[in-house]
Amino acid sequence: MSDINMTPLIDVMLVLLVIFMIAAPLLVSSVQVDLPHAAGTSASSAPQFVELTIDHTGAVYVEDVLQSPEALYQILAKTAKANADAEVRLRADTSVPYGRVVEAMGVAQKAGLSHIGFVADAPPSVAPAKP
Repeated sequence: MSDINMTPLIDVMLVLLVIFMIAAPLLVSSVQVDLPHAAGTSASSAPQFVELTIDHTGAVYVEDVLQSPEALYQILAKTAKANADAEVRLRADTSVPYGRVVEAMGVAQKAGLSHIGFVADAPPSVAPAKP
């Protein structure tokens, strides 16, 4: 037999394709924001958290769902009532005015959530300069 048996190769390829098709949507957030870069450790895992996102237009999303100011307060108050130690993970685009970020923080604190963490991208790796 001089031909290569392609069946095992195709089986492996199809399994890998299925794995990538399942894993790819989990890696991408649906709201696109340009996060600032900050050195530090990775985000801590809180017992429970709410992800607040402010996009470049200033619109506020909770868990990737657009919210009005009234609905935002109600969701955060409900979360605070369920778990007072819940953390708010705030993702804001770099072009969002600071005042808009402070407004979102104020709503979270008014709702009873005082643990607020800022999400940022890790800075690009740069080789240290030699003296």
